Amino acid sequence: MEDTDTDTDTDADTDADTLMSIGAFARRVGLAPSALRFYDDCDVLRPAYVDDATGYRYYAPEQQARAVLVRRLREAGVPLTDAAVVLDGTREEARAVLQEHATRTRETAASAQVAIQEVLRTLPDGTSWTTKAKACVGGAELASAVRQVAPAVASGTAQEEFPVLGHILIEIDGQEVRLVATDRYRLAVRTLRAMSMEGDSWHVLVAASEMKDVAAWAMRMPDVSIEAGREGARLRSGAHSRTLPTADETDLPFPDYQMVLDNFPIARHRVITDRAALRTALAAAGYGDAPIILRADEQQFTLSPGDPDPESDPEEVMLPAICTGPPLRIAFDPEVLLAAIEAGVGPDVLLEISSPDMPVVVRSADQGSFTTLVMPVHDAAADK
Repeated sequence: MEDTDTDTDTDADTDADTLMSIGAFARRVGLAPSALRFYDDCDVLRPAYVDDATGYRYYAPEQQARAVLVRRLREAGVPLTDAAVVLDGTREEARAVLQEHATRTRETAASAQVAIQEVLRTLPDGTSWTTKAKACVGGAELASAVRQVAPAVASGTAQEEFPVLGHILIEIDGQEVRLVATDRYRLAVRTLRAMSMEGDSWHVLVAASEMKDVAAWAMRMPDVSIEAGREGARLRSGAHSRTLPTADETDLPFPDYQMVLDNFPIARHRVITDRAALRTALAAAGYGDAPIILRADEQQFTLSPGDPDPESDPEEVMLPAICTGPPLRIAFDPEVLLAAIEAGVGPDVLLEISSPDMPVVVRSADQGSFTTLVMPVHDAAADK
């Protein structure tokens, strides 16, 4: 089966003989089926027809040009809010948006080059083992995965009370490698597709402090084999190897994160906005210890202090966004939300919200392989 979603939007006038399944259309335009489902949710590229009984999506030949343009814009890193202007705005509006994006891209690339060169200058030069499981992944991918889940690792009193939460769980399962971290208020899961896999399913716990060093090491390697067994775990890349000090899980049972994900409620609200703009707004907001209130209504996303300090008087910030669902008001600890936003990749961020008192899914809009759950806080201002 190509598609098992249950959307009900249909077009009864569409010629069924010319329609393509989501899989066939995806191959034709160079987009993954998951991306097409996402663009449907965002109202960027709706299917021509959705079967009421099965939920299967079907696309018409005349939609190919729009789909290819969407793909090219995303390959160029254009945020969806800007892509919508290019797709549906005037030629002058599209030209202005693309020129502004090109300028931002050049500035970001120049800054990144300077930072990378500085890091490169500081990098150092360069037993019997029974392997139960072995998976090979890209070195840069592994380093990125560590960077993404590390902000969810517990610290301070939370780690003292629950030492296991100061670790990152590494799972080798099927054709996937998963890195998981949680501090009870956040949950971060990054899935890597293995280039090769041997042995059984296995998992190990590694202290987060050790994994940060691992990320710096893996970044220099084209590919890294993760080898795990009863003796522990190690990483290998060509002639280079690195032992991972693993924790004894007898007294350190890691939380059953999969149960949380499997029983997660259906999202009633979806908000897609520019990740860099949201990150900048959160970092510069100056809310202090006050919660931050996020409101979404139609195509506007607003940030405001939940209990503003009269001396600082931070201003309300409005960001362009793609919003679905009824009007929404939800409160967060700004530092916790900022860490989740910074861990993402790509130009956009997607917030999937079931209710103001349930965990919120924060993920990069085009990367379903990384998921962060962030717990909202009590909105005291709404009680007044």
